[in-house]
Amino acid sequence: MTRAAAPYMEWAKTRPRPEIDLAGSNLYACTLDDLPGARNAVDIAGESPEGYPPLLEAIARRYGVLSDQVSTAGGCSGANFLACAALLEAGDQVLVERPFYDPMPAAARLLGARVRTFERRFEDGYDVDVERVAAALTPRTRLILLSNPHNPSGALARPESLLALGALAAQRGIHVLVDEVYLDTVFDGRPAPAATLSPAFVSTSSLTKAYGLASLRCGWTLADPGVARRIRRARDLVDVWAPMPSDRLSVVAFANLDSIAARARRIIEANRNAVGAWLAGRPDLSCVPSRATIAFPRLEGCEDASPFAERLFARTGTAVAPGRFFGFPEHFRLAFGGRPDQVAAGLKAVSATLDGPSPA
Repeated sequence: MTRAAAPYMEWAKTRPRPEIDLAGSNLYACTLDDLPGARNAVDIAGESPEGYPPLLEAIARRYGVLSDQVSTAGGCSGANFLACAALLEAGDQVLVERPFYDPMPAAARLLGARVRTFERRFEDGYDVDVERVAAALTPRTRLILLSNPHNPSGALARPESLLALGALAAQRGIHVLVDEVYLDTVFDGRPAPAATLSPAFVSTSSLTKAYGLASLRCGWTLADPGVARRIRRARDLVDVWAPMPSDRLSVVAFANLDSIAARARRIIEANRNAVGAWLAGRPDLSCVPSRATIAFPRLEGCEDASPFAERLFARTGTAVAPGRFFGFPEHFRLAFGGRPDQVAAGLKAVSATLDGPSPA
C-alpha cells in the first residue's frame, strides 16, 4: 500500500513558527473589510451537488469558459488531486516536471500511478522543453503534471512551448494538468489558462496565491466538459461538495475581484521589485527571474542549502524553504507574498546570514 506523504507540506505544517516567513507562499491575507457585503452573504443553508451555480458562473466568466467546464474543489491542491483521481488508474504512468511541488507527484503515487520525471532546466529558464517531455513518455503515460508559473521558481513557460506540449499530448491521447495557482500574479502579458488552448489541458487554480483568500479554500479546475464531469464524480468520493459559507463568500470575492487584484498588485509588485534588486546584488546566488511570488535561488558552491536555511532560522527567526523538498537541495525557495516591510526585513536577514561567519 502506498503511504500518503508530501514531505514539503508536512514540513510546512509542523515547522516552528518563524518571526519572518519567506517560506510560506500565500499572499498577505485579506480581511472581511476587503469583501464588501461578505457579512450579509454568510448563510449555512443551501446545497451544491454539482458545484454552487453562482460560483461556477463567476469562475467561468472570469476565465472565459463555459460553466460546464468548471469544477470546484478544496483549494488548488484539492483540484489537483481530484483531477488526478479522475484521469488515472492504478498502474498508469505519470510524467512530472522536476523541480516539482511535491504534493503533485505524491497525489499520483497515492492513486497507484508510477511517476517519471522530466527536467525543467535552470539553464533554459525553467521553460518546458517539449522534446525532453516526448523522450520521457512511454506507452503507459496517461498524464503530464506541471505548473505555470513554475513552482518553485516562478518562471513562466513560453506560450509556444505550451502550444507544442498540447499538440504532443493530443497526438498521444493523454492529458496535461497545469497547476496555475500563481498565474494571476502575472500582471503584464498574462497568458490565458492552458485549458483554453486545447482539450488536452486541464487547468487548476484557487483564490489563494494571487488574492490572499487562502482560508476560503476556493479551488477549481477548468477542463473539457467531459473531463469536468469526471472530476465532479471523483469529488463524490472525497467531500461531496464545498461548505456553503465558503462558496457564498467566494462568490462575493469574485464580485470584488478587481479591487482585490489591485490590492494584490500593489503588494506583489513592490515585493517583486525589491527581490529582483536584492538578487542582482548577490553574486553568491543565481536565480531565474520570477513572474510569481516565489523564486528559487541557487546557493553557489553549495551542494545542500538546508544547513543555511537552518542557520538563517536559528540566527534571525527567518524561514525559507529548503530546496530538497523540490528535488534540488542546492537551492532554496524564497516566497515574497507577505507585507512589504516583512519581506524587506527577511531579505536583510538572509543577507546577514550569508555574509556572516560560517559555522565552526
